[in-house]
Amino acid sequence: MLKQEILDTFLQLLEEARTGGDPEPTAMNLATCDGAGRVSARIVLLKGADERGLRFFTNYESDKGSQLDAHAQVALCFHWKQLREGVQVRVEGTARKLVAEESDAYFASRPRGSQIGAWASLQSQTLPDRETFEQRLARYEHEFEGRDVPRPPHWGGFVVEPDMVEFWYGAEFRWHERVRWSRHGQTWTHRLLYP
Repeated sequence: MLKQEILDTFLQLLEEARTGGDPEPTAMNLATCDGAGRVSARIVLLKGADERGLRFFTNYESDKGSQLDAHAQVALCFHWKQLREGVQVRVEGTARKLVAEESDAYFASRPRGSQIGAWASLQSQTLPDRETFEQRLARYEHEFEGRDVPRPPHWGGFVVEPDMVEFWYGAEFRWHERVRWSRHGQTWTHRLLYP
């Protein structure tokens, strides 16, 4: 469980980034590792944060989904360059699948085109040509015509349960301020780090 002070600080910074005009304040770098130790990183969108951790959604059969099955330890990084003198939030922890009801609720809130895309895309697999994808989109548009689109069984959410959160505040001359929180069991402690 995230300490309330950490969650409040994160949510305040996220809101500052949002109101400060950041074009994509929920964008976060997600780093994962496969079973052989090869690291991958990509940008995903934060879809919620609470005392349990930070949530995002994906195709469970994608590269990232397979990597999370093999190795649940992940790292996240937010970078809000225009906020203050630049702010980063680094998070490390364990990714766990959300319960089906949470994934269902979020999926139902997505635009219909995104819902159809979740069925049509064989994410991370080789696509022979764009026409093939467009044919798959048309197939699922026809299949779900006139009714709600259910969540595909291969699509859902993860929550990252942090055991480390670092707030990095940029400063002139690279005299940055770094506050690192670490969890040991159920106890969170913090310390300052040299820039």
